[in-house]
Amino acid sequence: MKSATRNYILLLAGCVLFHLAGTWSLPLIDRDEPRFAEATREMIERSDYVVPYFNNQFRFDKPPFTYWAQAASYRIFGENDFAARFPSVIAAALVAVSIFAWGMRIGGDRVAWWAAIIFTLSLQTFIHAKAAVADMWLVLFMTLAFWAGHELLGSGLADSPDRKSKIENRKWWWIFYVSLAFAFLAKGPIGWIPLLPVGLTILFLREPGMASRFAFARGILLMLVIVSLWAVPALIRTHGEFFRVGIMHHVVERSISTMEGHGSNSLGMYLLLLPFYFVTVFLSFFPWSIKVPWLVRSLWRKREAGIADPGYNGKGRDQVDNYLIGGIAIVFVIFTLVKTKLPHYTLPAFPLLALLLARHWSRQQVTRFMGIAIAMALILVVTAFVMPPSIARSFPAYALFLESRDSLRPEMEFGAVEYNEPSLVWYFRSRVKGFMTPLNKRNAADFMSKEGPRFVILPTTLTETLFPNRPQTWKTFSTQGFNLARGKRVDLTLVLKPE
Repeated sequence: MKSATRNYILLLAGCVLFHLAGTWSLPLIDRDEPRFAEATREMIERSDYVVPYFNNQFRFDKPPFTYWAQAASYRIFGENDFAARFPSVIAAALVAVSIFAWGMRIGGDRVAWWAAIIFTLSLQTFIHAKAAVADMWLVLFMTLAFWAGHELLGSGLADSPDRKSKIENRKWWWIFYVSLAFAFLAKGPIGWIPLLPVGLTILFLREPGMASRFAFARGILLMLVIVSLWAVPALIRTHGEFFRVGIMHHVVERSISTMEGHGSNSLGMYLLLLPFYFVTVFLSFFPWSIKVPWLVRSLWRKREAGIADPGYNGKGRDQVDNYLIGGIAIVFVIFTLVKTKLPHYTLPAFPLLALLLARHWSRQQVTRFMGIAIAMALILVVTAFVMPPSIARSFPAYALFLESRDSLRPEMEFGAVEYNEPSLVWYFRSRVKGFMTPLNKRNAADFMSKEGPRFVILPTTLTETLFPNRPQTWKTFSTQGFNLARGKRVDLTLVLKPE
């Protein structure tokens, strides 16, 4: 028991320290990170933890769990980039601990350690464990639900106890449905994916009593009650808009059309992009993706051997493998069919993929595994410490804020012309209490002519055109950078009227 507790503490602490590296020195990246960070700040300002806002407008994109986690972080560390990212660090570390605990039950010490290390040192995990977004919380709750589903399936899966006590089954039942509820609160209905491999396993194995352990009617009711504690007040206060926009637009429309240019609406390009995740996994799951072809061949050969010889037992595919494969396949197939595509969408499959790879690879090539793990850890740590400070000044909003922050006052109003990225709201509202006003070439001058101190941010090329004869008391600050959201260089100027 002492050894197990020590292992969990070491793994949790090590993952937290590993993922913390660089989180304080890299500016928030447009567009999602500043949106989450700013929405949380406005949630605290309003003392409203039900309906999120961004720049004084409803933000229906995601349910509130990530904002709640960031709000707790802000209370401890203040409202800054590090505090916005800290919850994702904790979530990623908890995912590794969950993988470790699950691995102990299906393979022992080596499988547990290997699976946790594989997940932690995957490139996509490294990126999203440092991102102020909802994905790592989704991965955590989906992993817990996958694990609890496996435990409830019980004797139908190899390497599981023949029978579990009613108390233990009840424990896993609660974990399963509560995890599904919080997965929804993290990122919406996609968090309910673990229901599918569970249902398919029950359907194919047809073991008497297996379905009854899930008590689906009571469990789904519990899950919906937990979600409704937030959803019902949110729907009432927004007159149903949270459902119309949050579910119908950001879930349904994301499935049948592209959003923000991530994918293609043409049938030809859609068909061409069908293998997207089966290709990008080799980058997202790097460096372990080098073993994926071997894993696929190995599992296929073992399946064929098992079919040819029903008595084949020691090293073949078992039902645990099939459960993991089913979960991985369902995640990949669902997001393959969805039109909007981003490489990190399949991240919830990575814990299952890490466990599957560890179960088979851990029987051999220990030295090679350790070499890859140590090399990747060193590369990622060096990258985390060296890269953020070297590129921070290339983030336009952050650089312009640093240039002008000593001249900013809380009572100022501000607007932006042709550059309305969320990072402007996040950084400048740390000094200015008002909200950003979107402007255009026609009304920018009128905005600056109003009484009171104010400033406007615009492309440098428009400065002399819109403000050719500005008073000498006005100040200007300029910067150059790269807009990652649009993939192009920008030159920005801030024109400030002190009084």
